[in-house]
Amino acid sequence: MSLLGASSLHLGEFLPPLLACALYRRRIRTLARRGTPVSRARRLAFISGALLTTLVQLPPVDGLADSVLIAHMLQHIVIGDIASLLLVLGLTGPVLAPLLRIRLTRPLRRLASPLLALSLWAFDLYVWHLPLLYQWAIRHDLAHALEHACLLWFGALLWLALLGPLPKSHWFTNWARLGYVVAIRFAGAVLANILIWARTVFYPVYRASDAARGLNPLSDENLAGAIMLVEQGLLTVGLLAWLFLRAARMDEDRQAVLELAAAHDLRLDERRATLAANAGTTAELRARLLNNGRDPNE
Repeated sequence: MSLLGASSLHLGEFLPPLLACALYRRRIRTLARRGTPVSRARRLAFISGALLTTLVQLPPVDGLADSVLIAHMLQHIVIGDIASLLLVLGLTGPVLAPLLRIRLTRPLRRLASPLLALSLWAFDLYVWHLPLLYQWAIRHDLAHALEHACLLWFGALLWLALLGPLPKSHWFTNWARLGYVVAIRFAGAVLANILIWARTVFYPVYRASDAARGLNPLSDENLAGAIMLVEQGLLTVGLLAWLFLRAARMDEDRQAVLELAAAHDLRLDERRATLAANAGTTAELRARLLNNGRDPNE
């Protein structure tokens, strides 16, 4: 590729995160003026996700990823797992509201439903790691950019279904979320173990560059799978810790709202309190309880 072509491609990879940050900044400033500011932690998460997405697609990281499988795997991990997770952690319902009002983005709610998001993510992960498509992406820069865009997009859908601010189905309880996390790690672990225990070089496109660096192509492949497996383990531990803390907080919120109802001699169905705790709407339920003593079950 010519220098001009490479520069244009890198500019194309740099502009979307920059545009996302600009739109995000504009939205959070609007929300701050309305008295509903976005927390500093969420702002930092979003900016960090956009920055990571950009950095790993620019030289020298991008060039190394084209010639060493381990580097390419690290690039995929950062884009598909870490950056996408940070971007989602930076979102709130009010931040997403203008986007959801656009007709073309209305299917986002359905795409971010747990079963569909998980299926799309797993399909995308395995399809792009098929030798034919994987090596096609290495040889063609536009295909490589498409690969990264898919990893980021479907990774974001995956985390939106689990952690995002969009409404969740009533069946998506903590036990269902636990199953969701296990399914994510199982899907990733299968691919990682295929690479770890492989005795065949799946991606011969790296043979020449590995040889030039004194690397064994098969060892490069095995180590890439090991890195993937380790990252998945660390991420799973973090998600399980989050689930545990969430369950504890939900139990406290549920108990608090039930005690408030009892203190005001109001009838509150325990299932209603549990659903509110699961949806994170106990504050609204408490407000209804205190609103002239109106029965929240009505």
